Amino acid sequence: MLVPLSAVFEALMIKGSSSWVWALMWTPATASVVARLVLREGFGDVSFRVGGRRGWKAVGVAVIFPIVLGIIAYGIAWTTGLVQFSPRPISLAARYVPEGASPAVVFLINVVVAATVVTIYSARTAAGEEIGWRGYMLTRLVDAGAPKPILTSGVIWGVWHVPLILGGVYLVGPPPFLAALLWMATATAFSFVFARVRLETGSVWPAITLHSAWNAIIQAAFDPASHGAHAELWIGESGILVAFTMIVAAIVFSYGRWTIRRDPVAVAGR
Repeated sequence: MLVPLSAVFEALMIKGSSSWVWALMWTPATASVVARLVLREGFGDVSFRVGGRRGWKAVGVAVIFPIVLGIIAYGIAWTTGLVQFSPRPISLAARYVPEGASPAVVFLINVVVAATVVTIYSARTAAGEEIGWRGYMLTRLVDAGAPKPILTSGVIWGVWHVPLILGGVYLVGPPPFLAALLWMATATAFSFVFARVRLETGSVWPAITLHSAWNAIIQAAFDPASHGAHAELWIGESGILVAFTMIVAAIVFSYGRWTIRRDPVAVAGR
């Protein structure tokens, strides 16, 4: 289900029909539903319960994570002069920006709006991916005893985006092959962060929140504030500084012993 449907939707997008992005992002969830029905696995383990304090803490971490990583990666680019810091109010934030506001104030308001309103809006599509990727594929790789399941899940998730990059639809800017390589580094490292908030809580909501917050905050607040002839080479989802910072974040999130939960209550393994 995943491969042929993704191939069709990505081909349509490469040909210029960008409206198919909704269908593409819900393909992983659709494939997981079909697999669950055909294999009679049920839906209990996807867990749409937040799971109390542990789950809400993970949701909070998911919202904060893009802001912290963005400040580090983009902050390095801005302060070193590799990229120009020049924020403009995004459409949803324009009404809240006072006349004559400094760039820092404009950026701060953009981040707040992105972390709230835009993140909630973005969850409508992010859920389609996460119900499939972390809600099904990741746990099945773990259960099957696949070698390095988190790494494998990250590679699969990253490769799924590559045709759009090589086709000039996604992460446009750097040479497509270079953009694909840098994206794969970012996506593979990012998968460890996703896995930690998903497996430690037993809930899919922290992963959905992380995905939607990342898309909202990075794409709606940090990217529009960054300008320059070679900005895309350093920042963005295929930027060198973002890839490097994400690798460091993956090391931090991988530290220590993990408790793997099949749902927000029961502990299935360690």
